[in-house]
Amino acid sequence: MRDYDEVTAFLGEWGPFQRLIFFLLSASIIPNGFNGLSAVFLIGTPEHYCRVPDSANLSSAWRNHSIPLRLQDGQEVPHSCRRYRLATLANFSALGLVPGRDVNLTQLEQERCLDGWEFSQDVYLSTIVTEVGPTPPTAGARDWGAAGALAVLEPTTPPQWNLVCEDDWKAPLTISLFFVGVLVGSFISGQLSDRFGRKNVLFATMGMQTGFSFLQVFSTNFEMFTVLFFIVGMGQISNYVAAFVLGTEILGKSARIIFSTLGVCIFYSFGYMLLPLFAYFIRDWRMLLLALTVPGVLCAVLWWFIPESPRWLISQGRFKEAEAVIRKAARFNGIAVPSTIFDPTELQDLSSQKQQSHSILDLLRTQNIRMVTVMSIILWMTISVGYFGLSLDTPNLHGDIYVNCFLSGVVEVPAYTVAWVLLQYLPRRYSMATALFLGGSVLLFLQLVPPDLYYLTTVLVMVGKFGITAAFSMIYVYTAELYPTVVRNMGVGVSSTASRLGSILSPYFVYLGAYDRFLPYILMGSLTILTAILTLFLPESFNIPLPDTIDQMLRVKGIKYRQSPTHTRVLKDEESPTILKSTAF
Repeated sequence: MRDYDEVTAFLGEWGPFQRLIFFLLSASIIPNGFNGLSAVFLIGTPEHYCRVPDSANLSSAWRNHSIPLRLQDGQEVPHSCRRYRLATLANFSALGLVPGRDVNLTQLEQERCLDGWEFSQDVYLSTIVTEVGPTPPTAGARDWGAAGALAVLEPTTPPQWNLVCEDDWKAPLTISLFFVGVLVGSFISGQLSDRFGRKNVLFATMGMQTGFSFLQVFSTNFEMFTVLFFIVGMGQISNYVAAFVLGTEILGKSARIIFSTLGVCIFYSFGYMLLPLFAYFIRDWRMLLLALTVPGVLCAVLWWFIPESPRWLISQGRFKEAEAVIRKAARFNGIAVPSTIFDPTELQDLSSQKQQSHSILDLLRTQNIRMVTVMSIILWMTISVGYFGLSLDTPNLHGDIYVNCFLSGVVEVPAYTVAWVLLQYLPRRYSMATALFLGGSVLLFLQLVPPDLYYLTTVLVMVGKFGITAAFSMIYVYTAELYPTVVRNMGVGVSSTASRLGSILSPYFVYLGAYDRFLPYILMGSLTILTAILTLFLPESFNIPLPDTIDQMLRVKGIKYRQSPTHTRVLKDEESPTILKSTAF
């Protein structure tokens, strides 16, 4: 029997049709590059301090000294969440006392920001952190009389969403819930595309991502914004997976490899680089979010240019539709079409293949596959924490946030390119370990950089991002090569789930920077280096045929194994890998 690649070999590998599909599907990934990471600007926390209402009867001197100072990075700065008790200051002001001379400020009682906050607009005009909601009818402002008496007046400003100080945990929670949506979407996207088709799911979830992003513009509270962000996360990963699968099924082997390792990744980076460009010129979060939905709307035009996967149509027994797609591709390439393309009696019909009798428990069946599974989970989770942690941490770097975010996107292009070259010519273990050692070591070195060399700090962070991004790109191929055919999809799926869990945790690594500026880098750097060491114990898969059964798997280094049982599980179905035909490209 001839397989699909043999039947469609007459189309060629890189004709006009393949080039069109390559670039259109890659372009459909661009909105994914800025939708998730848009949180850097949508949920950014500007500098802030307690508001002192105009109704507080304070002299200019006491108003200027109403905010206590705290030590931050060796410098005294106004406290973000505390102020001196206004009633006390009003009494001192009425008595004509001078702050610092007549009154020791360090001994004064402090209070929370009872009247809200003042936010700097140097970087953002507004974010959801600074957003205000509808004014409650019972809310009132405070007025301090000359004698310090408290009077309740009519409300003058609506309350904010309160994502700072006691509620600053809500900002990283919003980002984590987006990645929870990504996790849920990754579970259902494959089933949806298998049931309804790659193209239908691609455009339905693209519309879902764009539509719910548009609805976020009209969010009236934090809860509404967060729920919609969760749904956007579901749509984002679903259309990414659908585009990835559609490309790998339509394109030939050589183009398929470049598409899966370079095409989708680099176009994702292009979307990432567009994000700070949009944000620089549009600094109001609602208008920025509205602008970011435009590319998704434009992608709707691609419906008339991207066909359904002929492989999926064949698996559904829809041979005439699959043949129509292939004939159209042949005409586009200027190639003569055979009179008969698909012969149902000859073609290896995917729908007639037996279902595998393997379960997820097979990933733990032997000592060797257990070790590979556990090590893969740790590897994927750590790399994901590093990648998203560094991406979300760009507002905390010295210098211009928009330039730093742009550089964080730019550095991914050479990272993906270098990763592709390493996959072509060098062993997997050493390539992965080198990239991780590079990323982790420079992150640990950051705490030794003098404070005045902040540009060096930014450069080192970008080098760390380069190493971790390169490792992220290689881990997909490496994991697929380690698992045997009978459980390869399950193995990569479990590892990918661990990656989603890492992305959910990553905002809280950034959040730790509020307590110690270098703590996120120390944690991410340490975990990355430990993971690099762990990688060296994995088996080498470069230029080695892919294993088909669990007993054919390569052995983890440094572990003594018991004698394998004489019987081996019967391979009921040999899966043809979509991307990897061998370990050598």
